[in-house]
Amino acid sequence: MLAKRGLKTLRHISDYHDVFCFPVKQYYQNLGFDFTTDSFEDLAEEYISLYYSGKSGGCGLHNNAKHVLDFICQQGIIQSILSASEISNLLTQIGEFDIKGYFDEILGLSDIYAKSKIDVGLDYISRKNITHALMIGDTVHDYDVAKKLGIDIVLIPNGHQNKKTLLSCNVPVLDDISCVIELFGHSKKINHPNCPTTLEDDFPATSSSIA
Repeated sequence: MLAKRGLKTLRHISDYHDVFCFPVKQYYQNLGFDFTTDSFEDLAEEYISLYYSGKSGGCGLHNNAKHVLDFICQQGIIQSILSASEISNLLTQIGEFDIKGYFDEILGLSDIYAKSKIDVGLDYISRKNITHALMIGDTVHDYDVAKKLGIDIVLIPNGHQNKKTLLSCNVPVLDDISCVIELFGHSKKINHPNCPTTLEDDFPATSSSIA
């Protein structure tokens, strides 16, 4: 999409981290798209069309993601997904990895414009009468959402934003999704040099919401 319009392309993941932000409309502006030429809505539709036509690069789950989902499930902790993705696209992605069964609910948006998932999250917490939850996210926006929902959050810099950006939120930042197991103070720890043991028992969550 960038090359097609003569804009600077993103060569490395660090380039992406430098410009990505929420709302996604601002991210598109950071990339140099001119909304007087192409509307944000048209650009979003073009991106989604390319993504689901095989341009996603074969994106998969994080290493050990299913192991972590298994572990949380075995603890009797309810898991859900709260995403800014359009719900039907989100369900398609989840179906490809055969992980739907891990989750109590899968929560997405009604359109593809990724504005905010706060209202969807508030509705879920109200309906389920959740008094304590832990969100696992990868953006500053996830941190903002968690604050609005009144829940705890840890961040992982293996997604949309890098560790330096996430540390500005002043919440725990893990180096790997495997480290989530450490949060529950379990004796069967994954041997990972970047897992902080000082976080044990800080989050005795009864519901884990994974963004």
